[in-house]
Amino acid sequence: MLDEPTIGLHARDNQILLDALHKLSSKGNTLVVVEHDEDTIRRAEHVIDIGPGAGKRGGRLIAEGSVADLEAAPDSQTGRYLLHAMRHPLQARRLIDALENRAVSVLHKTISDIKQSENLINKAQTATETEEDTTLHWLTVHGAQLHNLQHLTARVPLARLVAITGVSGSGKSTLARDVLLTNVAAWVGQRQTRAGRDAMDAGKAPPLVGCTGLSGFEAIDRVLEVDQTPIGKTPRCCPATYIGFWDLIRKLFAETLEAKARGYAAGRFSFNTGAGRCPSCEGQGMRTIEMSFLPDAKLPCEVCHGARFNPETLAVTWRGKSIGEVLRMEVDEAVEFFASMPAIAHPLKLLQDVGLGYLTLGQPSPTLSGGEAQRIKLVTELTKVRDDVTRRGQKTPHTLYVLDEPTVGLHMADVHKLIQVLHRLVDGGHSVLVIEHDLDVIAEADWVIDLGPEGGAGGGRIVAKGTPDDLVRLGTHTGKALAPVLARQ
Repeated sequence: MLDEPTIGLHARDNQILLDALHKLSSKGNTLVVVEHDEDTIRRAEHVIDIGPGAGKRGGRLIAEGSVADLEAAPDSQTGRYLLHAMRHPLQARRLIDALENRAVSVLHKTISDIKQSENLINKAQTATETEEDTTLHWLTVHGAQLHNLQHLTARVPLARLVAITGVSGSGKSTLARDVLLTNVAAWVGQRQTRAGRDAMDAGKAPPLVGCTGLSGFEAIDRVLEVDQTPIGKTPRCCPATYIGFWDLIRKLFAETLEAKARGYAAGRFSFNTGAGRCPSCEGQGMRTIEMSFLPDAKLPCEVCHGARFNPETLAVTWRGKSIGEVLRMEVDEAVEFFASMPAIAHPLKLLQDVGLGYLTLGQPSPTLSGGEAQRIKLVTELTKVRDDVTRRGQKTPHTLYVLDEPTVGLHMADVHKLIQVLHRLVDGGHSVLVIEHDLDVIAEADWVIDLGPEGGAGGGRIVAKGTPDDLVRLGTHTGKALAPVLARQ
């Protein structure tokens, strides 16, 4: 039994794993694999597809048999994406011509080993340095040499979707998180205060970690790592409270005639504190039963039956719904219910756009998967994005988002939605840096930094950088895997 064994594997390493699994089955063993990876699904001898949706909308057998059987099943999302694979680019790519076509052609023809490749790449970059798009801002890390990084210098274009790729163990996370994210966060953070700016002017900048220099960070106002950690540790934390539109819903109920007649303010409709929540479960909607020698059991509250509020609070309604009923609404239903309230409908529509329409507004945080939590965090960021300026007439702060393999645990349909979210962040004027093995995400990147050529001591160097098409022409491990993806017609 294997649960998503391809997580964290490069496409090349993925094939090595699949060959090993095939050898196990050829010796008479039975392998059951839970997986989203397309190559794994196509090489399986029997596929069981569960769906058709997620959460309450799933849990049914949609199709089983061969890949052809899945493709023929009308309700199978998996079959639909296998039959009609994603085509790239999904939108017009913001091309960056960092290497002359002639330089790329020379590299493609003459690469024989990694040293020769590095020399040619350095010469090509030096020759065309002045020909790069001067309107771009570049974030540059000089002399990165942490762990297996080989004293490399990496240039990241801002206001673009940038992917850091390479085989497993090539130094991707070290470069993106341990060096780039750590240093940029420290320098941007110090620049936010007057004392910090004075200290930097006096030459007292934060100490650099794992590199010899950092430049271009001045264009960045904010740094955020969007990971798959839970959005909260208790059932009180839910999508509505985390994203922030629950306060607006509470105010709606406080403005009703019934609430005013009873003297209820917005605080009455909070399940975290106040007199409006259920006194038995203290607004959690469930009770925790301690079990001797067994894990604790969680059961719906026998007083409020999961509604989280006391009867007096639930007596107040808005458009025929109590506050408890609104909390139990699915996002898809709530989009229509709050259609006349743009401030509430906008984040709900974003949740729908990222494929989380099946969640309830009060879905307890402990019940969310890592992928669901990450997409909720992305929605929180999307609510801050403005097309041009904020209400105060100031430009939206330029944020650098760093994501480490955001496609982990995501179905192909969800990967499609994730890519669209990342593009929306970039279109909003922000910079997005992803560490990724998923070929569909890499194919959508505006710029790719490919590390390698191998893992461990054999990695830590930049073997190619440019557009996805450049990687294909250069013939790196990532480029070879990317070629059939970009060739889809």
